[in-house]
Amino acid sequence: MLGRRQFRIKVLQGLYAYFQGGEPGLVKAEESLHQSIERITELYFIQISFFLEVLDFYSRRMEDAKHKYYPTDEELNPNTKLLTNRVIIKLRKNRDLKSKIREYKISWTEEQEDIRKVYLRLRDSKEHTEYLRSKENSYKEDHAIVVRVLKKFILRSEELQFFCEERSIHWVDDFEIAASFILKTIKLMPADFPDSDPLLSMFVRDPVADPKEEHQFTAELFRKTITHSKEFEKMIQERLKNWELDRIALTDIILIKMALAEFLYFPTIPIKVTMNEYIELSKLFSTVKSKLFINGILDKLQTDLMEEDRIRKVGRGLIN
Repeated sequence: MLGRRQFRIKVLQGLYAYFQGGEPGLVKAEESLHQSIERITELYFIQISFFLEVLDFYSRRMEDAKHKYYPTDEELNPNTKLLTNRVIIKLRKNRDLKSKIREYKISWTEEQEDIRKVYLRLRDSKEHTEYLRSKENSYKEDHAIVVRVLKKFILRSEELQFFCEERSIHWVDDFEIAASFILKTIKLMPADFPDSDPLLSMFVRDPVADPKEEHQFTAELFRKTITHSKEFEKMIQERLKNWELDRIALTDIILIKMALAEFLYFPTIPIKVTMNEYIELSKLFSTVKSKLFINGILDKLQTDLMEEDRIRKVGRGLIN
């Protein structure tokens, strides 16, 4: 499900906890890392389930209105366009999604007030009104409204975010990762997507991304960064001008150590890929000045290591 960047982010988070003293030892820290990666899949299904629960609430409200003492013509003959949306029907029929909701014991019974709040925001929105009034009746339009509803009303919902944070503190950082995969799921879903296929089967993985290989990549990056930490600190310190290592933000140090681990111990990853990835991660987790600092230090380190003939790349790693 995850790509290499997401795995690097999870390793960064795990290393931060480890170096902060939040994890008791390497083995325990590694177990915690892999558990947090596995639970992103659970978070993904919770978010989709929340969307479907809001739609169930929408449907129940529509039925309740029909049975009022004096229902209006509009209540007796409601516009069901959103409920018969082809993308939503595909989600409802998907067998793997139903199975995962049961497996993870996802229930919204105690969250109906929060569901109601999200439903009201959706019902009263311009997007909802325009969709119901539109004369277009195409899969493309159905597709577009689901993406808009997810982006604006579901995945930005404070109610859903709070529910997820209460369930796992790790999901504070993972929420956006899972949300991005849900949007990607919908965008990739073709009109003929079989009900029997798992939703996650739609993702076109990186050609090198075999699940076992990705697990090994994550574990090795985590271990190498920790076991060579002191050596890496010395290498970094030697290239700092008038700065002590303890004045550098921990996140910046960890990013540089991870990059060093990839330079030295991952022969199939090109140097340019490593450089670009950690500069991008610095944009997400550090300041603008940190990005420039990390870029400069990594450039010096990889140049020196190449001159010392310590970087040995093979296969894909030779691609410049």
